[in-house]
Parts: sequence; structure tokens; C-alpha cells
Amino acid sequence: MAADYVYLASQSPRRRELLQQIGVPFCPVGIAIDESVRHGEAAPDYVVRLAVAKAEAGWQGIQAGCVLGADTAVVLDGRILGKPRDRDDAIHMLGELSGRTHAVLTAVALCDATGTAWRLSQSEVSFRTIVPYECSAYAQTGEPLDKAGAYAIQGYGAVFVEQLRGSYSGVMGLPLFETAALLASAGLPPWGAR
Repeated sequence: MAADYVYLASQSPRRRELLQQIGVPFCPVGIAIDESVRHGEAAPDYVVRLAVAKAEAGWQGIQAGCVLGADTAVVLDGRILGKPRDRDDAIHMLGELSGRTHAVLTAVALCDATGTAWRLSQSEVSFRTIVPYECSAYAQTGEPLDKAGAYAIQGYGAVFVEQLRGSYSGVMGLPLFETAALLASAGLPPWGAR
């Protein structure tokens, strides 16, 4: 039986905008999970684990319909760069990304009464060289403070992106190709097409 909408286990305004972009009706649900990286955990395993945990936590809370969860990680030299602790940490992260290519992994998971399915999007983002005053000025905008890797590709941080190989929406935090495939399999295709 097809659902009329999906529950979104995320408070991210970007994920909400992306679901709206493809015409998927949704209802946000609050969840709380530990997002710590486990010792020795590889980045793909980490994002998949968190996306699944978010979807399943949302399902446990409502036990109805289907719940969508997602998680994104910026990965440089095998290290996961989370959200910066403060302005100085954001400046440091931007300095590390400057003139280099990093990976952005976003997993999306869908949980319903039949179980949980997931997909993983992997992209490569190349930054131009960022001079120190740009790092500082960008950090001053406040935008990097709640973003993995200390930048938003859809915001001011776009000026640093020299090249993207992969999913733009995945780098934003919700890969629409993978998300649409999961939702269609649950009877909730994009644009309300039924």
C-alpha cells in the first residue's frame, strides 16, 4: 500500500528543501542518536550506520508509514571531518581542504514495517586554493559552523568548489537519485506521480 507522505528523521532545512524540490510530501520527526564515530570505523560504514539508525529511531517513535533518515560525512585522507567546534576549528578545516580533493559520502535509509533499505552516494569535491583571509571571512558569516567539513556547497562556500564529480544534492545532504529510488520502491514516487 502506497504512503501519502514520508516521515523525515531530520531537522535539516537543506534536506527539507530537497524533498520539496522533487515534490515528495513529508512530515519531520525529531530523533536523538549518538553520532560519534566508532573506533576504526570506515567513513562509508559510519554514514550508513547513522542513516539507518536515524530512520529506525524515527520508526520506533511513530511505528507508522515510512521514515527517511540520512547522514553526510566529509572525508579527507580517510578522516571524517565533522561539524566544526567553533570558528577557529572551521578556519582550520577550510585550510585543510584548500587546494585539495575530498570525498563527500551521504547515506540515505528508509524504514517501514517491512524493514530498512539504504543507499550510499559518493562524490568528490575539489577546492581551489583558499587564502587565509578568505577562510576567516567565510567563518565570520557563520555558515560553516553547522556544516560537515565547515562549508555549504549551496551557500557562500560554493565559491571554493573548483570541481564536483558526483551528486550535488548528495553533497548538500540528501542524494536525490538514491532517495527517489528508495521512495518509489515504497510507493511514494517524486512529483506525486502514482
